[in-house]
Amino acid sequence: MTDDLDRLYERVLLLRCQTGDGSAFAELVARYQARLGGYLRRLLGEAAATDALQDVWLAVWRGLPGLRDPAAFPAWAFRVARDRAFRELRRQGVPTVPADESIPEAAADDDFTAEDAAEVRAALARLPVDHRDVLLLRFIEGLSYDEIAAVVGKPVGTVRSRIHYAKEAMRRQLEREGTR
Repeated sequence: MTDDLDRLYERVLLLRCQTGDGSAFAELVARYQARLGGYLRRLLGEAAATDALQDVWLAVWRGLPGLRDPAAFPAWAFRVARDRAFRELRRQGVPTVPADESIPEAAADDDFTAEDAAEVRAALARLPVDHRDVLLLRFIEGLSYDEIAAVVGKPVGTVRSRIHYAKEAMRRQLEREGTR
């Protein structure tokens, strides 16, 4: 029941934003600031993420009147953030096109410790941006495959494939470092 009420409240909040209600927008920013900021920091690094996040909120403010389905807001906001991050990455010369990779045998799962978590975060930061992007959206932000498809502008099947390849790349990265 609480989730339903929260979704309903967020829709009302978005409708208020669409009418130009600044206090509703401030509340919306407070609800999503940490998530969007974390996503951008993981893609761009701390310094670039701060400026990018300001640009994202400006684009969201400008684009909200055209948002037809308030339920689509989370995926739409992450799409705005992703587009801004990828513009910055292209400006820096970082390739953003998915790599074509072969799939190795799956490694056996071991117990997961706090030290492992730190190594996973470090390995994630070293992955190509296209892999890091889908893993962040799925496993850190908790977006569904449908929402990720809306964010990246690809069919759900492509999203599933990208997540699979990204998980395999992450596994290889951890194996190279001797973590797994």
